[in-house]
Amino acid sequence: MVVVQKTNVVHFPTLKTVLAIEEVIKNADLAVSRNEILDRLPKKVMRSTLNYALNYLENKGIILETRNGFIWTFNPSKKLMEAERRGIEV
Repeated sequence: MVVVQKTNVVHFPTLKTVLAIEEVIKNADLAVSRNEILDRLPKKVMRSTLNYALNYLENKGIILETRNGFIWTFNPSKKLMEAERRGIEV
């Protein structure tokens, strides 16, 4: 179940911003903190916009927040998709 929080977001992230955040996390060797993500982005992003995008990506199951930061968890494996479709527990 996805929980939507009512927050006062000054700027909603554009698709370009969300994709840039995805790339930073995907290409990182280790977990990446919020500050590291902001530093590695090609353009400046407000913290509230970053938080909104990270929340979206986490709710979609693409990233996961750990104690050390964010890690990439998305696995586009065809075998995994087929197992999910058939309902097989692994």
